[in-house]
Amino acid sequence: MVRKGLYMNNKLQSVCDEVNSVIKGKEDVVKKVLAAVIAGGHILMEDIPGVGKTTLATTFAKSMSLNYKRVQFTPDVLPSDILGFSMYNAQTKDFEYREGSVFCNLFLADEINRTSPKTQSALLEVMEEHTATVDGVTRKLPEPFIVIATENPYGSSGTQMLPESQLDRFMVCLSMGYPAHEDAIKILKGNASHPIDNVKEIISVDELIELRKKSNDLYVHDEIYEYIVNIVENTRVNENFSMGASPRGTIALLRMAKAMAVLEDREYVTAKDVQSVTKDTLGHRVKLSTRSKASGIDMDQAIRLLLNGIPAPRN
Repeated sequence: MVRKGLYMNNKLQSVCDEVNSVIKGKEDVVKKVLAAVIAGGHILMEDIPGVGKTTLATTFAKSMSLNYKRVQFTPDVLPSDILGFSMYNAQTKDFEYREGSVFCNLFLADEINRTSPKTQSALLEVMEEHTATVDGVTRKLPEPFIVIATENPYGSSGTQMLPESQLDRFMVCLSMGYPAHEDAIKILKGNASHPIDNVKEIISVDELIELRKKSNDLYVHDEIYEYIVNIVENTRVNENFSMGASPRGTIALLRMAKAMAVLEDREYVTAKDVQSVTKDTLGHRVKLSTRSKASGIDMDQAIRLLLNGIPAPRN
C-alpha cells in the first residue's frame, strides 16, 4: 500500500513533469510557482515578452484542473471587466449582476502593468479578501483562487510601475529569463506539435485544497520562526535597502518555506527551505538603497549578503 503522503508527492512531481514538458529548462521556476499555489499565494511573473509566462500559467491551470480565465490588460480595460457589472433587464425591470473575469480558480492577468492604476487597484480587494464588491454588494470568489500576473520590465513601451501596495499582495515575484541554447532547440522541435494541448489533469481541486491544509499545518520549530523574523527585520536596517519588507512579507516567507517542505515530502521546515525562497518572496517588497546601486549591487547580491549576515538555525 502506498503511503498517502508519498502518493501526493508523486502527484506533485507529475504536475512538475507535465509543466516541464511544455516549458523547457525552467525547473526551478516551475517548482516555485507550484509552491506558491500550494501556499495559497499569488504569483507575479516579470520578464520580457515571449519567454513563456502565459504558457506557464495556462499549463499549470490545465494540470491542476483549475477553471481559469485570462484578461489581456490594456489601457482601456475597466474595473467592471474584472469585477463584473449590473445590467438593467427590461423584462424583469430590475438590475442583474453579470460576473467579471475574476470569478474562476486561476485568473491570468496578462501584462498587468499596461493598464490604468484604477483597473490595477480593482484587483487589491480581490487578491487580499478573495471577494469582489460591485454596487455595494460583496460576492465571494471560488476557492481556491489564484492570480498569476505577468508584467513587462519597467521602462518597456506603454508600461507603468505597480504600486507597492499591489506588489506586496503577490507572494512571489519570479523571472523566467531566456532559454539556454539546448532548451531553445527543444522548444523549436516541439513547437509544431502544440505540446500544451497534450497536458493532462493530474491534481483535482479537492486535492489542492488538501495540500494547502497540509502545508498550513506543517510543523515549524521556534528557531525557524526566529530566523524568518530576523531576516525580514534586517531588511529594514540593512544599508543595502532603502525600504524593508512588511509583516505581510514575513507571513509570505513562512508560507512559501512550508510549501517547499511539502514538495520535498518533509514534515518540518528547514533553514534551507527559507533561504531558497527569500529572494523570490522579499525581492519585490524591498528597495535597493542608493549606496548599493552606486556600488553595483543588484537585488540577488543584496539578498545573498543579507542571508550571509544572519546565523541560520542548525537542521
